[in-house]
Amino acid sequence: LSHRYHEQNGITASHNFKFGPLFMRLCYELDLERPALELIKDQNLHGFFSDSTSFHILMTMLFKKGHFESALEVLVEMKKQGISFNKETYLLAFAICYKLDNLESSKISAKFLEEAQLKGDTLPLRAYCFAIATALKQNDVVQAKSYCCQIMRTENKLYNNLKVLVQLRCGWLEEVVNTLEAAVEVDTPPFVKKTEFSEQVLAAVREKMEENPDLSVKLGNIYTKLQASGRITMCTLEDMLFQIPSTKKATAKLLNQKQLGYQVANPFQSNLLL
Repeated sequence: LSHRYHEQNGITASHNFKFGPLFMRLCYELDLERPALELIKDQNLHGFFSDSTSFHILMTMLFKKGHFESALEVLVEMKKQGISFNKETYLLAFAICYKLDNLESSKISAKFLEEAQLKGDTLPLRAYCFAIATALKQNDVVQAKSYCCQIMRTENKLYNNLKVLVQLRCGWLEEVVNTLEAAVEVDTPPFVKKTEFSEQVLAAVREKMEENPDLSVKLGNIYTKLQASGRITMCTLEDMLFQIPSTKKATAKLLNQKQLGYQVANPFQSNLLL
């Protein structure tokens, strides 16, 4: 049907209505990720999926089903067809590379970040965080440290947890203690969300600090203060990576509402982070 429509009309949108995203949303609803993957790569349909939204929907569908290799395949196809990357694309790209968790995906992640910077594209903070986490999983501490230095919004919870891990991997134990101590000393107003540290991250810190008895004692005191002030969370680092900021939760419900309407003409907000 899509082939017939494309052959007869030779257009991708009418009155600002894009048919590619509508088709992909239908595939999403019916769990037809395999046919959708074949169609988006079909040269006979070149131009039908002419927008980033179609690719985002398919990548999200594949991602949520754990088909990370196929999701990367869609990303490569998107680039091959000359579809411009936006913030949503980069976020998906870095999340996919993180989940693939191998040396090649780490290199791809680094390449995407470099290309984005050369183009002057603004990347979401979470994209940088995925890049840091990917580098850490591959024990590329130098790369992780480099990404960490590029982040300006240092008050972010996810960033601070990653920063502690980077400092830990670098062997900067005193810096780790200073970072945690600074969080305790901050006088946070009641209406401002406190910086929290993952118990998983703190456990890694405690284990490493056993090498230095003095710092281990100091860490114990800081841990007690963090706990007393409600700054310790049982969320793992991965939980934090895939946690949608509260300001975006309403938008992220788009797919869960299962509404096939004219919203598909609007930019698609991935809910892979749900």
